[in-house]
Amino acid sequence: MCRALPAPSAGRGGVGPSSPKGGGGSPPPLAARRVSALLQSACLRGRSAGKRRAGKKQRASWLSRPAMAQAKISSSRSSSSVAEAGGQQQASGGQLRGRFFRSTSMADRSSRLLECLDQLERRVEALRDTASSMEQEKESLLEMIHGIQNSQDMRSISEGEREELSLTAKRLMGRTLTVEVSVETIRNPQQQESLLHATRMIDEIVGKLLDDLEDSKSRLMSLYGACTSEVPAAPVNQKFQSVVIGCAIEDQKKIKRRLETLLRNIENSEKSIMLLEHHKSTARHLCNNGKD
Repeated sequence: MCRALPAPSAGRGGVGPSSPKGGGGSPPPLAARRVSALLQSACLRGRSAGKRRAGKKQRASWLSRPAMAQAKISSSRSSSSVAEAGGQQQASGGQLRGRFFRSTSMADRSSRLLECLDQLERRVEALRDTASSMEQEKESLLEMIHGIQNSQDMRSISEGEREELSLTAKRLMGRTLTVEVSVETIRNPQQQESLLHATRMIDEIVGKLLDDLEDSKSRLMSLYGACTSEVPAAPVNQKFQSVVIGCAIEDQKKIKRRLETLLRNIENSEKSIMLLEHHKSTARHLCNNGKD
């Protein structure tokens, strides 16, 4: 803070202010006024500069207040948006935990896996069908070889030829039996019991086949009528039909094939017997004619 200096008073004889006792001379009056003026102007300039700096600070504070308020508003908005996003995330997390959510990629993978399993299922069924066909082929070969061994033509040839053909048939029989084909059927306990019951009923008739061929044939035809959807040639055994219905589908087919084989063998046996009886009657007639 600058203070104005008092103007010096004129002394005697136009000389400046009186000096203290024992002192020397004082500065001229003009120089003193100039120094005082310079000091006053410097003080004024300092005051005006201080006022300008204070004004700038005040204006800066007033200008910064809206920016600070805007910053506070933006901060409050951002905090509220973050809180809202967190709440939505928690809600969505709870929703995802509450129910199963499957994305598109998961659905695509599931579809591809399902398609692969469908293809494998078709191949498995084709494998079972092929194995079942091979099993039937084996049964058919064994039946044909057995039919040749017991045919009437085999009895009508010479002993040497019959022995040679019998050895060939026996060899083919052995080679056929070396082929093992098995298709297991999945059954529940009720189906297993029904299969055993049906097998016992067929075995009972087969055991009496040699005792009474005609009666056994009639009973087998009644059992076969219970396994076919066609019009049966004989009365249907209702008890056997109810037992067969309780079996598995594959077992029903096997039971039907077994009955067909038995009836075919009986028919071939009847033909063989008829041929044998015809040869016997023919030989007897020739003998009688020779005697006459």
